Amino acid sequence: MVRMSALSQALAFKRLAQDSATLRMLRADHVAVMAALLGEHLGAPGTRLDTDEVHERIDADLVDLRDHFDLADRRAKAFCDDWRNAGLLVRRPATEARGETYELSAAGFDALRILEQLETPPAAVTESRLVALASSLHQLAIETDPDTGRRLRALEAERRRIDREIERVRAGDATARVLDPARAEERVTDILHQAQGMPADFARVRARFAQLNQDLRTGILEAEDDDVLDDIFRGVDLIESSDEGRTFTAFSSFVRDPEQSAAFEEDVSAVLDRDFAHQLTPRARRALRGLMRDMKDGSREVHASLTDFARGLRRYVYSHAFLTDRALRTQLQEALAQAVPARTHVKPYADVGVELELSTLRMTSVGSLILHDPTEYDTGQALTEATTATVDVATLAAIARESEIDFDELVTNINAVVDEAAGHPVSVSEVLAAHPATQGVASVIGLVSLAVTHGEVDEDRTDEVAWEGLDGVPRRAVIDRYVFKRSVDA
Repeated sequence: MVRMSALSQALAFKRLAQDSATLRMLRADHVAVMAALLGEHLGAPGTRLDTDEVHERIDADLVDLRDHFDLADRRAKAFCDDWRNAGLLVRRPATEARGETYELSAAGFDALRILEQLETPPAAVTESRLVALASSLHQLAIETDPDTGRRLRALEAERRRIDREIERVRAGDATARVLDPARAEERVTDILHQAQGMPADFARVRARFAQLNQDLRTGILEAEDDDVLDDIFRGVDLIESSDEGRTFTAFSSFVRDPEQSAAFEEDVSAVLDRDFAHQLTPRARRALRGLMRDMKDGSREVHASLTDFARGLRRYVYSHAFLTDRALRTQLQEALAQAVPARTHVKPYADVGVELELSTLRMTSVGSLILHDPTEYDTGQALTEATTATVDVATLAAIARESEIDFDELVTNINAVVDEAAGHPVSVSEVLAAHPATQGVASVIGLVSLAVTHGEVDEDRTDEVAWEGLDGVPRRAVIDRYVFKRSVDA
């Protein structure tokens, strides 16, 4: 093994620090703001949002963030432009509508994952990680052994071990007991930590496909022979047949296989039904339940990009557009070749007798243009003097009840039921059963709001609540079970 010197390592790390978008984000002055905004709006796997929507959301968040961070008066668009130039955001044309979308790059996902691991560091060494490491290493040793005799003996030994385990389970041996909850929770945590890297992997594969597509187009222009063209005309998908394409195709075939996908979902459901799974956080349970969905969404996004690149490459060749680009490239090269000897005789600023009219319009992005909307200046109908009328207190109270939730009534109802229960917990459904919702769904919403603030939630149970709408139609809904253990202060 060749050992690198300290100087060569330092130079390599210096180049990494300069080129890595992940490290640039971690070194940024406002890394906390960047991580919070990008993670909140684009951190979920497969998230792609319209650029205008992202700008609106971030501008709304900046109103609160400016009270705690020195962000000057910059708007969301300026921040997004900086993040895109830094390699943290990717802007692509929207596929289903006109416009563009934002999504996190692989470097952005990597930076968010590093920060999350620093905030909640995993255990240094867990038994499940060591077991997975030893099992993978043992399997690799068997599958790469060229001696068929040793491979056969290893497989037979594994079969005997499995047979002995089966016999112990059938006999009810205590040594064949199920995994204890602590170890099971460790393994779930390790699985989720591995799954956290999938969004960055998908983004990295998409970026690699885009670069490969660009390299193939450049190769078509620069190649003196037509081997690439011949392959494309014969129908060979050069992108999908690349190393990255074959690797992704193998992963995609697993995700899209109905039998394997169903088996994976069944395993996830079985794990979540175990007793130890109730000790997991709601976030961990959601992540485990959505694992296959995230893999399918990511696979679908990458496959769509792969298909677009392949179709675009074939269209580029079939339309003979590359011939125009080749001719333009040849003329540019000839002009540059003639400019080299001419530079010793003619200054760059010398008058060559040719006039070229330049546009007086400042060249900016078309996205910065704002269309004139006449309706913005429409003040509506002219105001007229309203006639005065006398309104009694009952009418004002009725109007208030139509626009606001009567929390005083709800607090009175809750306290009445709690007092009658004599110390026993009272659920939202029990309050509604004793005092029906006089404001329809608004009363239900108000009770849930008070329960969130003054009550407690039982995540393992649900309640069915019923009420009659203002239109007289009975309705029902299933909500989390909230209970009141004491009176509520008005």
